[in-house]
Amino acid sequence: MEETHNNQTHAPQSQDLPAPEVSNMKAANDLPKLLLASSSPRRSQILQMVGWPFEPGPIEIDESLRDGEPAREYVSRLAEAKARASAEVHAHRPVLAADTTVVVDEHILAKPADVDDGKRMLRLLQGRWHQVLTGIALLTETATEVDVEMTEVRFAPMSEAEIDWYVRTEEPMDKAGAYAIQGKGARFIEGIKGDYLNVMGLPLRLLYEMIRK
Repeated sequence: MEETHNNQTHAPQSQDLPAPEVSNMKAANDLPKLLLASSSPRRSQILQMVGWPFEPGPIEIDESLRDGEPAREYVSRLAEAKARASAEVHAHRPVLAADTTVVVDEHILAKPADVDDGKRMLRLLQGRWHQVLTGIALLTETATEVDVEMTEVRFAPMSEAEIDWYVRTEEPMDKAGAYAIQGKGARFIEGIKGDYLNVMGLPLRLLYEMIRK
């Protein structure tokens, strides 16, 4: 103990040490408050989880798929439309909007229309890989940025009894692709390649990169 104490007394004083990069630290932690143009509790949960300040500004738009529209263009278009519509109503910047969809065999699986549609989607997904795409739109006073994150997810094989049970929980009924990876649907997920939060509905790393530009 004595030897340690003596060594400390001869250590350089604080003024001799290089100053920390306070400005860079502040910039890294200085997250702008967002207007979240979404009623999704999952997206709110993700922002709350990392302490990103936001206020809700949900907006309703027509989410109909256009004939022949690719999935990437579809989620990009909807995300930007939501951001612009919310900005007009709430007159607040910056605005964040997102839209998530599921793609299998180039077919877009949005939210199921009813129980039978939910079962149909789960039968398509079970035992195979599919893609989850989320379009993000960030609208500020000076620019509009839109980008897309893609994650691959593999579903385990499901029996008809498991499909019936899962649909009866009602969890799939307001989810793209008829499942929630953060909910009861997690028991059917065999693998994932990419951003887990993207499957929940908000790829946080992509958002952070867009904010830092």
